[in-house]
Amino acid sequence: MKLNCDMGESFGVWKKGNDCDVMASISMANIACGFHAADPDTMAETIRLANQHGVMLGAHPSYDDKLGFGRRHIAHSLPAIAHLISYQIGALESLCQLQNSTLHYVKPHGALYHDMMMDEQIFTVIVKTLSQLNRYRQQPLALMVLSRKDNQHYKAIGHDNNVSIILEAFADRSYLASGMLMPREQPNAILSTPAAIQHQMRHLLQGKVQTLTGDWLLLEVDSVCVHGDNPTAIQSVKTLAELIVAANHCGDDRE
Repeated sequence: MKLNCDMGESFGVWKKGNDCDVMASISMANIACGFHAADPDTMAETIRLANQHGVMLGAHPSYDDKLGFGRRHIAHSLPAIAHLISYQIGALESLCQLQNSTLHYVKPHGALYHDMMMDEQIFTVIVKTLSQLNRYRQQPLALMVLSRKDNQHYKAIGHDNNVSIILEAFADRSYLASGMLMPREQPNAILSTPAAIQHQMRHLLQGKVQTLTGDWLLLEVDSVCVHGDNPTAIQSVKTLAELIVAANHCGDDRE
């Protein structure tokens, strides 16, 4: 299991997150591509920082929505979503090439991520877009998606298009009984204390998460996301990284 974080979400003189401190503790960096946050200089600096710490690079494309930080649904045709994704991946990939590095995966941001998980047509067009892009890449792009109670359907769509699926869970978000994340505007949607985040992380390492209604969801998890833009984030990220290392070590010992 790996720890991922949304990174490079500053823009011009406006700064967001604790990238310099957080990057040292994560394994995967979801890098904003300019549509919900970031600019070319921020993107280039985030790539440099990730390379410095040996962190896997991922593209974090969104709807074109800086004012709403990519959290507002914007209706698109399916071809428009393919173009939206490709445009942002291409921009980030070019900046990666300047630093002799490459992208490994794509994780849509905000409303686009939610729409992908709620609308199979959007999910499929994103997978097919990555499949087409992968024809010209030495390093195929995988797609990071929200792990649900049954992931076989997502995996089948990925398999049919030769796109690997990375199953993600969240250490600092509350879950609905459906397996979807609780909307941010709802009370208690964000787990903000280190104790609550660590508690959820320990359950995720066991392949389960508890919803606010008290039900348990069994989840297959490849990567856990934690957000690095709150005052307690730095210590929380470090602690979660240590929990993952310990759990992975225990797994190696059992083999």
